[in-house]
Amino acid sequence: MLNVKNITFGYRKTNVLNDVSFSVSKGEHLSIIGESGSGKSTLLKLLYGEYDLSEGQIIWNEKKILGPNYNLVVGYDFIKYVSQEFDLMPFTSVEENVGKFLSNFFPKEKKNRINELLEVVELEDFAKFKVKNLSGGQKQRVALARAIAKEPEIILLDEPFSHIDNFKKQSLRRKLFRHLKEKKITCIVATHDKGDVLGYADSMLVLHDSMIETYGSPQTLFTNPKTPLIASFFDEFNLIDDTIVYAHQLKVVDKSEIEVVVKQSYFKGHYFLIESFFNNEIIFFEHSNCLANNTKVCIDFK
Repeated sequence: MLNVKNITFGYRKTNVLNDVSFSVSKGEHLSIIGESGSGKSTLLKLLYGEYDLSEGQIIWNEKKILGPNYNLVVGYDFIKYVSQEFDLMPFTSVEENVGKFLSNFFPKEKKNRINELLEVVELEDFAKFKVKNLSGGQKQRVALARAIAKEPEIILLDEPFSHIDNFKKQSLRRKLFRHLKEKKITCIVATHDKGDVLGYADSMLVLHDSMIETYGSPQTLFTNPKTPLIASFFDEFNLIDDTIVYAHQLKVVDKSEIEVVVKQSYFKGHYFLIESFFNNEIIFFEHSNCLANNTKVCIDFK
């Protein structure tokens, strides 16, 4: 188990994280969310041992995670960290990058493992390509494959699909997170994308103002968002009588106390997101059809 106990860290005199505590079990998938600058990336670097803590402790299976003041080489063999910089070998092939940390004493096993990993990240056809000739998204996939090659106990992922286009992102996400679950690798992901969380994360942690705002399962936090920050991560929402109401929780009805004037309809695939006015406030709701601007309709809770 990973135990993070009352950690505090700052750059110069400004605290980025303040009295942060949580735990993650073996094989668990934890998502860390928060606005830009909330400390997500900094927290991952602390978990990796890249910085020294100001206060608190980070412990994995009774072993303290320490920073550069204590370790000549940053990091630990049982932790892999995939940053947004990738840190690849540009002039060697994809398969050489993926197999960099695999033993050469067992060439057949090494080749099979590389092929397995290339399949996970959907780069089988690029095995012989030099990394310098790849796109940003392909490089990110190489970095992911290399990180899981030796099956670390913990993997830390910082916006792991940020450079990957939507044509590949959905299937890659499923394959990678399924692989980590099957191997019981503890996975901690810093992300802005709800697609990285819903359907995959066992728990999620919300950072705000250098502290943990809330911590719980995605289903619980989605169903009962305590703050607008949490609701905004998941979907379009409204504040009606100080209550958070998602756009999908409102529907057009024949009569209600909420009569709105349609401002704009946005096509979202299987529905339209309707932006409307009510008492000089903007209200969003979902509807099966496009509604003409300036149309008056009544809406209510489903």
